[in-house]
Amino acid sequence: MAQSTRPPGAPASVLRVPRTSTVDLIAIELRNAIFSGALAVGSQIGEVEISSQLGVSRSPLREATQRLVQEGLLIATPGRGLRVSKIGPEHVKDLYVARLAVESEALRIIIRRDDAEAITLLDTQFATLVTVSEGTDARAIGNEDIAFHQTLVDAAGSRRLSHYMSTLIIETRIASFSAPDGYAVRRSVSPTYRDLLDALHERNVDAAVAALSVQFDDAVSRLIGDDAEVETVETPPDDVPPSFEPIDAPRP
Repeated sequence: MAQSTRPPGAPASVLRVPRTSTVDLIAIELRNAIFSGALAVGSQIGEVEISSQLGVSRSPLREATQRLVQEGLLIATPGRGLRVSKIGPEHVKDLYVARLAVESEALRIIIRRDDAEAITLLDTQFATLVTVSEGTDARAIGNEDIAFHQTLVDAAGSRRLSHYMSTLIIETRIASFSAPDGYAVRRSVSPTYRDLLDALHERNVDAAVAALSVQFDDAVSRLIGDDAEVETVETPPDDVPPSFEPIDAPRP
């Protein structure tokens, strides 16, 4: 059976499916396409074209798209079909409120557990982010930034927190694609990452959460266009039509 591969930076928990059905595989492909921008924000979902490319009937495709509607990644409009969601400036702050709740709890768990291994893992991921940020590939920088935060939540060892985070991560990418000036990331790594890691090493929950809060406030300001002082790296929109590799239906 053909297996889907995770694009760099995509939330790993999206792919952790105990029993991978055809519907599961289609949902994975659609999430990855939204995360990568292959399915652009606001674009319509063409059932006939996508089902043909995936090599599946329209029935499991519809079931998979309904999952994404429930997750808020797709919007169903009577008479107009399905479209990829947009997250405008008015919803960005609320998105980061949810992320702060999830990631703050992950920080508390890691510190309460005195998990040196998790902290070392985050140190490594931070080093990768710093290295990639020396380049000019906005998508690669954004992927490593996202990977740091997904790693943080996954390190807490809570299946539900990781599940919630995987959706929030894709929503974050949608918000970035929906930004008025298009997809852009910071050219330099925010000093709040170092502050957060220092607080983790010192097992200081309040300082760690405070660093995360400042980081998210800065991100909100940038995404809604209120912070023009931070230098960014931009990625032009992809004009290539989305395409999907065929998937083989799993055997019973």
